Order: sequence, then C-alpha cells, then structure tokens
Amino acid sequence: MPQLNTSTWFTIIMTMLPTLYLIMQLKLLNMNYYLSPTQKIPDTQMFNNPWQLKWTKIYLPHLQPQHS
Repeated sequence: MPQLNTSTWFTIIMTMLPTLYLIMQLKLLNMNYYLSPTQKIPDTQMFNNPWQLKWTKIYLPHLQPQHS
C-alpha cells in the first residue's frame, strides 16, 4: 500500500493563509458600514413638507359605525 505524500502540504498551507487573508480583506472592503444613531450629524436645516403642515385622520373599516 503506497504511503501518502505529505511533502507539499507545508507549501500549500503557507500559500493558503495569505490567500484567505486577501480574500477576506476584499470581502470586507465591499461591505457597507452604517453609522450608529449617536454618530450621525444632526440636520440643521428643516424642510417644509406638506404632510408636516396638516393633520389627516385615517378611518379604518372596523372603526366606522355599523349599518344594520
């Protein structure tokens, strides 16, 4: 029965480690990191939107009086 040749294992493992490191770095480079809410810069300019100026009431079907 032939024996397993392990002479190239060291070279393969040593080249695999930097390759995996580079692949992970490239994956992390493409990720989007969002700021936490405490780090966001507050907007100093307030925009007037039409929905902020008026109050609308929403009638849901189960809140309407029943007609019998």
